[in-house]
Amino acid sequence: MSLDRPVSPNPYDLLPSVPSFTVTSQDVQDGRPLKDDQVAAKGNTSPQLSWSGFPEETKSFVVTCFDPDAPTPSGFWHWVLVDLPADVTSLETGAATGQLPGNAFHCRNDGGEHGFMGAAPPQGDQVHRYFFVVHAVGEESLGVDENASPAVVSFNLAFKTLARGIVHGTYQH
Repeated sequence: MSLDRPVSPNPYDLLPSVPSFTVTSQDVQDGRPLKDDQVAAKGNTSPQLSWSGFPEETKSFVVTCFDPDAPTPSGFWHWVLVDLPADVTSLETGAATGQLPGNAFHCRNDGGEHGFMGAAPPQGDQVHRYFFVVHAVGEESLGVDENASPAVVSFNLAFKTLARGIVHGTYQH
């Protein structure tokens, strides 16, 4: 069974425009297939990410991973890490399972877990895109708690994001 659907636009192009900054990764090459480590059934490990060039007035960061190509009307949130301190400019591979810096915490992903969930598209589905996004926030706290849904986090980000940086990988099962 094929679940061919038209490719949706970059979901971040649909949000209010904000400046961008650089996000790089030793694990995710922009526009290229994810490593097995970032696939749920093979490694399920959050990727290394680094960022630079964000606004000086940044007071915290939010890191997310979103798959807009999931066979749902709302996509699929794989990672929602909130309230990273402004002096944190990188996360090591596997950081989602370790001690988080400062007051940082995970909100529940769409798999129901607080942490990172690797790529897991349906067998035979189209190529999925995984947007790893670092959001520079102008407040020390986004104003949500660990029970907030990814949609509520995103809603708050729409009004509190100073700039965002994106790197995206792909995966097809």
